[in-house]
Amino acid sequence: MAALAKDRDTPVREGRLISVPVKAGARIHAGSLVVADGGYAAPGRKAENLIALGRAEQAVDNSSGANGDVSVQVRRGLFRWENTSVLAGAVGQAEVGKDVYILDDQTVDKRSAGSSSAGKCVELEGGGVWVETR
Repeated sequence: MAALAKDRDTPVREGRLISVPVKAGARIHAGSLVVADGGYAAPGRKAENLIALGRAEQAVDNSSGANGDVSVQVRRGLFRWENTSVLAGAVGQAEVGKDVYILDDQTVDKRSAGSSSAGKCVELEGGGVWVETR
């Protein structure tokens, strides 16, 4: 396309709530950490090359479906995930402002080996870790 020669009414939306097609065989629980796995929504898990999307707004079961047969509503933002119970990986005050990493669909860890970023740690509270989805 050519550059604009006049004003344009560009569509806009907040982008906090997105609809993402679900990966084949995936079951996503409401309130869980959702990742993009090959472009499809899947439950968070410890694996490389996943992209944290946010929190599932509803439960979706695509366990017997193909890629994209169903979609899940995912909210982007700031969420309190569980801190790992493994001392060596526990997110502490020193991790505030740094990436933390996905262990499962509700738990984060400070160690990056074999995992993907859940987002930036912004605060620790009551045993949980407030993480901002990018």
